[in-house]
Amino acid sequence: MTTDDDGTVSDELDPVTALHEHLAATAERPVERESGWRLGEAEALAAEIAGGGVDQTTVVRRADEIRTLLAEIDGTGDRDADEHVAAARELANRIAERADGE
Repeated sequence: MTTDDDGTVSDELDPVTALHEHLAATAERPVERESGWRLGEAEALAAEIAGGGVDQTTVVRRADEIRTLLAEIDGTGDRDADEHVAAARELANRIAERADGE
């Protein structure tokens, strides 16, 4: 995982990579069960698109699916995980709103 000197995930990366890293970081946190299920699904989708080899249409579609999963999370029960979820929401929104070919 790429982190800044203070241990936080850097969003200076490609947004897709940063999205995956924020979601992966939640796996190490003690989150509520229902949130954990959605975060796991979102992380799996993010890993698929962060791995490369998928077209832009698929990236946008998966980001939209991630956005839907994250919208269902009211809170994780962990402040650090909540911060990662908030950052992941912003990134998923940005990626899902990309025009094809951007």
